[in-house]
Amino acid sequence: MRSSEIKEGFSRAPHRSLLRATGVKDEDFEKPFIGVANSFIEIIPGHFFLNKVSEVIKEEIRANGCVPFEFNTIGVDDGIAMGHDGMLYSLPSREIIANSIETVMNAHKLDAMIAIPNCDKIVPGMIMGALRVDVPTVFVSGGPMAAGHMEDGTPIDLATVFEGVGEFEAGEITEEKLTEMECNACPSGGSCSGMFTANSMNTLMEAMGIALPGNGTILALTPERTELYKKAARRICEIAKMEASEQEKYRTRNILNENAVRNAFAVDMAMGGSSNTVLHMLAIAKEAEVDFNLKDINAISKRVSHITKISPSLTTVHMEDINKAGGVNAVMHEMMKRGDDILRDNLSVSGETLYEKVKDAKILDTNIIHTIDNPYSEVGGLAILYGNLAEQGAVIKTAGITGERVFTGTAVCFNSQDEAIEGILAGKVKAGNVVVIRYEGPKGGPGMQEMLSPTSLIMGMGLGDSVALITDGRFSGATRGASIGHVSPEAAEGGLIGLLEDGDEIHIDVDQYILQANLSDEVIAERKATFKPLVKPLKSKWLRQYRALVTNASNGAILEAE
Repeated sequence: MRSSEIKEGFSRAPHRSLLRATGVKDEDFEKPFIGVANSFIEIIPGHFFLNKVSEVIKEEIRANGCVPFEFNTIGVDDGIAMGHDGMLYSLPSREIIANSIETVMNAHKLDAMIAIPNCDKIVPGMIMGALRVDVPTVFVSGGPMAAGHMEDGTPIDLATVFEGVGEFEAGEITEEKLTEMECNACPSGGSCSGMFTANSMNTLMEAMGIALPGNGTILALTPERTELYKKAARRICEIAKMEASEQEKYRTRNILNENAVRNAFAVDMAMGGSSNTVLHMLAIAKEAEVDFNLKDINAISKRVSHITKISPSLTTVHMEDINKAGGVNAVMHEMMKRGDDILRDNLSVSGETLYEKVKDAKILDTNIIHTIDNPYSEVGGLAILYGNLAEQGAVIKTAGITGERVFTGTAVCFNSQDEAIEGILAGKVKAGNVVVIRYEGPKGGPGMQEMLSPTSLIMGMGLGDSVALITDGRFSGATRGASIGHVSPEAAEGGLIGLLEDGDEIHIDVDQYILQANLSDEVIAERKATFKPLVKPLKSKWLRQYRALVTNASNGAILEAE
């Protein structure tokens, strides 16, 4: 066992003495030591109950002949951090989480791990940390929140409230109506109920084989979810007690390999996940040392039918509906009907291969999970655009487009999200405009803020079908409309997005994968000659460190010290 390094031999008497102080008994030293990586934090709705979840998991680990050691990571709630400078800390928190997993697991030589994430950057941060540690790891998330409902029974969620702010600003709803939305959109604990970033990543963990079936869709705070926690705890103990040669198969890097990465992107396309999954999966691929980049995504998208629409793409459908309709396994089983190699067979932590896992799955409601004969689209729900405005790529959630897929408009430029919000509320944005929000990329922000507030204002003010938005920042999974993010290179590193001026014509063609500024080479060269990127002043030592090390979105916004 890896933990032998801290518990065997006369020289480890001091180590054992310290372990005894925590409650470890004589008979425990022969058992596997399991790290229980918990993301419990009281301010996040998807996490405030995870202290109770870990108690269930630890009890099951003890009952199955292993010794649990719980430790915690930090967490940032994107919805609460959004719309002010707190959002600068969201994406950087992913790196702190990955570093904390690596630190605790390697410092104490724990044998295996069960990880309990749920929301936002916490899921990918934990996955990145697990890849570094590379011991057998089972992920089991806290689970999705139930959808909220208005008094008339209409399903709503957090995105409804953000868009409700825009509707209120436009005078389309009353303050009482907005308050009703506020009080009913988030009815319980769990990750926000639509196919936002958290639930996108929680479903993709099933596709990657690092979580058990149901991880992405079984509701939080239900008996069914509690049984999933117990099942995950039993499974990590089974793996931890295997012979070394058998256990080797379940090391994280052997499960989360190139096949797993490609399967995750394929399922993402079929389910219309958050555009943030691109950022996080690129970072995960780099941690896994898998050869995968942005250009591979369009090739996958062309071969995968988009067969589920979930809020925000279809506001009446939420994760609980996907669960009732057959869950992620039913989606994957249906995907395979388009071709044997749409998904690649690969081992899962459950002990089954992907094909074995989904072979008996069935769609239980074809109104919720469509068949491949009746898809929402013949191609996937995400696309990567290229052109002089995005030489290294930009990301659009095609599943969330509400207007035309070809759009040409005139630029209205803002140098921050705050400027954009102020300008939108002041009426500076009209039909036919392309809103440009720059200096919000990984370096420029720094930290790549999510643009849910400006996109929700645009939707709520009735401009969703007639206005596009491009940014070197990113979007919430709750964003919908013609919203293009992750523009690379970003403004802070000299990208063309930083050279745009009000009135410049911008052309977008989603199906041809084009994002282009209709400027001559001569005009671009003239502007570049005098261009100096804006550098925002920063008081935070951590954000200054982050800005110095972070790469752009086309690289997953990973940190590189060399």
